[in-house]
This record gives sequence, structure tokens and C-alpha cells, in this order.
Amino acid sequence: MANQKDFPVIFELSKPGRTGYSLPDLDVPEVDLSHELEDEYIRTDEPDLPEISELQLIRHYTALSKRNYGVDSGFYPLGSCTMKYNPKINEDVSRFEGFSHAHPLQETNTVQGSLQIMYDLQTSLEEITGMNTVTLQPAAGAHGEWTGLMMIRAFHEKNDDTERTEIIVPDSAHGTNPASATVAGFKAVTVKTDENGLVDLLDLKRVVGPKTAALMLTNPNTLGLFEEHILEMAQIVHEAGGKLYYDGANLNAIMGYVRPGDMGFDVVHLNLHKTFTGPHGGGGPGSGPIGVTQELTPFLPKPVLTKDVNQYFFDYNRPDSIGRVKPYYGNFGINVRAYTYIRTMGPDGLKQVSEYAVLNANYLMRRLQEEYALPFDQHCKHEFVISGKNQKKLGVRTLDIAKRLLDYGFHPPTIYFPLNVEEALMVEPTETESKETLDEFIDVMLEIAQDAEEQPEVVQEAPHTTVISRLDETMAARKPVLRYIK
Repeated sequence: MANQKDFPVIFELSKPGRTGYSLPDLDVPEVDLSHELEDEYIRTDEPDLPEISELQLIRHYTALSKRNYGVDSGFYPLGSCTMKYNPKINEDVSRFEGFSHAHPLQETNTVQGSLQIMYDLQTSLEEITGMNTVTLQPAAGAHGEWTGLMMIRAFHEKNDDTERTEIIVPDSAHGTNPASATVAGFKAVTVKTDENGLVDLLDLKRVVGPKTAALMLTNPNTLGLFEEHILEMAQIVHEAGGKLYYDGANLNAIMGYVRPGDMGFDVVHLNLHKTFTGPHGGGGPGSGPIGVTQELTPFLPKPVLTKDVNQYFFDYNRPDSIGRVKPYYGNFGINVRAYTYIRTMGPDGLKQVSEYAVLNANYLMRRLQEEYALPFDQHCKHEFVISGKNQKKLGVRTLDIAKRLLDYGFHPPTIYFPLNVEEALMVEPTETESKETLDEFIDVMLEIAQDAEEQPEVVQEAPHTTVISRLDETMAARKPVLRYIK
């Protein structure tokens, strides 16, 4: 296991008689539970909790909080995850009393403002994606994937086309794509990537057929490259009777320039907690709206938020719906944040997001190409993949590079993904980072490459400055230590 740098944990600060709380005297009668519970379930001794003062408690947890790493504390170039700045105006608006105090079981005539926000967000996302209808109900990206696939399944079943049991997924796809296909009851079929990092059209023609329910695709793809033959791919799948599904994880590379609906996609899921600056990480909450074409609209999960002349309301009369996929109607707070962001940026601002994301990524990629292998030497979109195979020859692995970055105060990029690139490092700078920050990251990455040549042991043994040194990751996963042991 890893060594921990000296830091007194809260149990080690404990001294008998110290208290950090003050509770009122018990003013309710004690209850005898002996006739209801077995003896082994009734506590007879005091819990072994630390005895410390309130000041010690505050300092302890404040010190812990300073060890957290997030987009507000440093550069976070996780490729595919889009860990970018969350504007604080989003947080302020989501906390407006009319939003934060609303209850999902209120009568709709008492929350018309909240419903208008959601309806207008749906309309904005329809325009951004080029889709006919959007629902905000799915709770996250993978949940949106599953929802979209269930709608595709319902569509085929409605048309008595029940032999369509396969979902085609590129070999560079997000891992959630084949997982979602499996959970939705389909078989995932792999299509290869060609020498340019794009879907191999010949292989697509080989695997597509009467069993094809859909092709799941990210564009730009997981290598950060735009699928130039997307219209031809759409034609191939549609002529075979399948649908085209858009994984919207990388929409922040193309907003304002091209829309999935115009590429021929039938279903789109979006990650509002990524592209539209909702908080991302820490287990959620997320938001994964689904947009669909006209022919798939009847299968949307119900209820569907709609409006008439005088009010907004939920429509439950949806006979072809796949049913409800989440209690109530989406993660409202994240949706408010996304709506605020869209209204703050406006159409020109969203277009600039794509411009700067692409500019930053290409700047980083070309500079890092000086020392790291570039598997696909062409302009990228918002993210790119480099390889540490040059450093591997020197005994330094991609994992070592990632650990060494921690010593310089940078969160590592995504590593060993996509799986079809040896020693992959997947970097996404996002549009929110300054050139100065990018240059600092470049300098550190080039220095690590130099160390790999001159003093590889420094990189191999990293990190050196963090509270926890390098973990035995296999042991940590299989036998985690989740409590304090004296």
C-alpha cells in the first residue's frame, strides 16, 4: 500500500473530555427496545468516536478540503470528460428561491415559471442540435444513451421489425456505448477505425445489415477527429433500415457550425453537465436530454412537457411512449444551470466556445508533438490523443507520466483510452483555459519527456509531493481500506 505523508487524522487528535458540540438535554422518554430487538443489535457502550474541540474539527476538514482538486483549483484536461469552468452565475440562478424551493409534486399551475424554463431549454436544445423534439427527463449521459436506444427499439417493434437486435459501435467509442446497448437488450457489434482515425466505411458496410437497429457514433469521435464521411455513413445505415444515434459527449466542438440533425442523426443525447457547464464529477447529478426526429417523437418517455396558449403542462397521453425513465422530470437544478449558460452566451457565444475549444486543442497537440507520438497527424477538434510509446521505450509508461503531473499540481489527462491507441493520453483543454495555463502544461509535459530520457526513475517513482504516494491500484480496488484503523 501507499505511504501517507505525516498528517494527523482526526482520531489521533483525540483527547478524553474534549467536545466539539453542545446538545440540549434529552426531553423525551427513553424507550426500551429489548422486546423488539435482539441483544446484539442494542448498543450498550459508547461509540468509539474522537473527542476533539470544535476548532480542531473545523481545521481538520478545512485541511482536507484544500486537498480536493477541481476546475476551480487547477487545470483539469480529462479528455472526453470536458472538465471546464462552471460559471458562478449558473449557481446563483439555480438557487433562486422560486427554483430551489419548488417541489416536483406541486400543481403545475403553481410552477409555471419553472416549467417555462424547462420548455425554453428544450426549444434551445432542439435548435442547437437540429432535432424535432427534446426531453429533459434522462438523468445523465449513459442514462440518455439507454433511453435513446429503448426508443429505437420501440420504433422497430412498432413496425414489426423485431429481428433488429444489433447496435454497431466503433472500436474507439465511449465504453458506455456498448454497455448501454447491452442493457437495452441489444448485441454490440464493433466497426473498425481506419488508418486516419475515422470509421472504416468498408467495415461498416460489412457489419451493417437486416439485424442492424442503429449505429452509435460520436462526432467528433473519441480520437477528437471529425467523421468527414458522416453523410455517407448515415446513408449506409438508413438504407439498411437502421437508425443513427449521436453520442453528444463531444458537441462542444461543433456548436454553431454543424448540427447532428443535419448530419443525418435520428437520436441525440447531450451532456448538460459537460457541454453546458453544469458541475461534472463527484457522482452527479448530471443531465442527459434526448433529442429525436419527428418519426421517433411518439416514443419519447412520458410525461412530455408541452404548452398550449395559456400554460405549460405535462402530457401523459402518450400511447407509444417507452414510459417514464426517471422519477419526476430530470435533474431540474442542472437544467437551470444549462439554461442560464445558454442565455448568457447566446448563439454567437456558443459558436465561440467551439472555436476556442478547437484552437486550444490544436495548439496543445502541435506543441506536445515535439516529444510525444501523434498517432493521427491531422487537425483535431476539441480534444486529441497522443501516445507515450516513445517514453515506453525508455521504461516510462503513460501511467508514470500521469503520476508525475501530480507533482506539478496538474490533474492528469485521461490515460489508456481510447483502447486502440498504444499508451494513450487523451487531452481536452476546453475553451475556458488561458494560453498561459496551456503553456505551463506544455512546459511540464516536455520536462517530463526530458526526464524520461535523462532520469527515468524520477518519473517512474512519482508522485513525490502528494499526501499519498503511488498506490498499489490493484490492491486498492480489491481490498480498499475505508475506515481508520489504530
